[in-house]
Amino acid sequence: MTTAIQDRLAGYGRLVRALQALEPHPLTVFGEVTAARSGVLEVAGLFGFAPVGTLCRIETEPAARGEVIGFRGGVHLVMLYGRADGVSPATRVTVLPDAPVRPSDAWLGRIVDGFGQPLDAFTHGRLDPGDGPISLHGAPPRATERRAVGARLETGTHVFNTFLPLCRGQRLGLFAGSGVGKSSLLAALAERAGVDVAIIGLIGERGREVGEFVQRTLGSEGLARSIVVAATADDPPLLKRRALFLATALAEYFRDRGRQVLLMVDSLTRFAEAHRDIAMTAGEPPSARSFPPSTFAQLSHLLERAGPGPDRDGSGDITALYTVLVQGSDQEEPLADAVRGMLDGHVVLDRDIAERGRYPAIDVLRSVSRSLPHCATAAENALLLDARKRMTLYREMEPMLRLGAYRKGTDAETDAAIAAHPPLEGFLGNGLARPSIDESFGLLRSIVSQSNVPAAAPMRRPRPAAVAP
Repeated sequence: MTTAIQDRLAGYGRLVRALQALEPHPLTVFGEVTAARSGVLEVAGLFGFAPVGTLCRIETEPAARGEVIGFRGGVHLVMLYGRADGVSPATRVTVLPDAPVRPSDAWLGRIVDGFGQPLDAFTHGRLDPGDGPISLHGAPPRATERRAVGARLETGTHVFNTFLPLCRGQRLGLFAGSGVGKSSLLAALAERAGVDVAIIGLIGERGREVGEFVQRTLGSEGLARSIVVAATADDPPLLKRRALFLATALAEYFRDRGRQVLLMVDSLTRFAEAHRDIAMTAGEPPSARSFPPSTFAQLSHLLERAGPGPDRDGSGDITALYTVLVQGSDQEEPLADAVRGMLDGHVVLDRDIAERGRYPAIDVLRSVSRSLPHCATAAENALLLDARKRMTLYREMEPMLRLGAYRKGTDAETDAAIAAHPPLEGFLGNGLARPSIDESFGLLRSIVSQSNVPAAAPMRRPRPAAVAP
């Protein structure tokens, strides 16, 4: 296509967009399918009319919905939000207006999809729209205008109250394989954490697990102050990506109204995989572990949208928890390593700990909260350091203990570590208790002090006998 023709079409496109803005007779723009490859349609006739991100309706029976993801050779690439059944050459593709999302407090306690449509309409009815639309692609607050990370949140769990404190505006990653209790931990925090609103993004979950998470794990008390945005494993990549965009936008909506928001996403890995499918379909080449470069740029932008709010009156904060699936417990894979560098701390859930029945199965010694030591007092930091030393020493001595190669009384510090191990395991398990921060530190202080063992008397070694010259 020559430059003159392109300029003419671009000018015509500007005219069309101006006509579209006229009321009450907006102009309908449509094109035709010229090819269909690997879940993406090539559509001619939309040049200059449909930028990337434009929604389209594919006039099949029944009608399908798609989104412009790129351009190639003068045609638009339209990826479907469903199956391509019924698409044929010359199938009409119509440009749709934006689908604005208008949330409100009435959304609390509801389950929605990536378009803000209720998934629980059968039992709870339709959703009444709020006052104004929100943007799914908001910008993070400027770095110079953000507040610092705030005070510690009450979490109702010993491990987050003490060793891994969660502060207002902090962003933590939960790194784990499948089946080690991530969903249960997220539900416990959604119910117990000291926030006003919880936004839960379930990205790529099995359909059965969405219902179980809401009804059994989260429960009515946790759901009452939550909005669940769900895109199941069988949903197309576009809908999974859009679901996380919406969850983040909802968190921003409540933050801007002065609420303390807890944003929880399970999982960031499935979002990255969905974005990879979209980007590679649009022609972007793969790089690290088959993820294209735009995946990491997209993740960085999304994670920066969470965090402390702007430093002005009437604004809240977004405290965020993102789960990252690691394959074979490989904490150094490219996606996990990149996300760890973007967050304010990482929490490692270990399968061996889960298999011995301790939940949450958090490996405290491999986990870090970057809010320490600043969010705790000097006495609390000293207590945490003492407890960590005992856990570290016990882990080092565990092989010898299993072999029976250590004799009690040989070393006072080792004896203290052995004595502290059972109560510390119970402390980290937490159970159904909902302790405050002060109660958690009080119990930890008691465990450490009661495990202290008097120093063993030094063993006297016999003096070597004198050797005659």
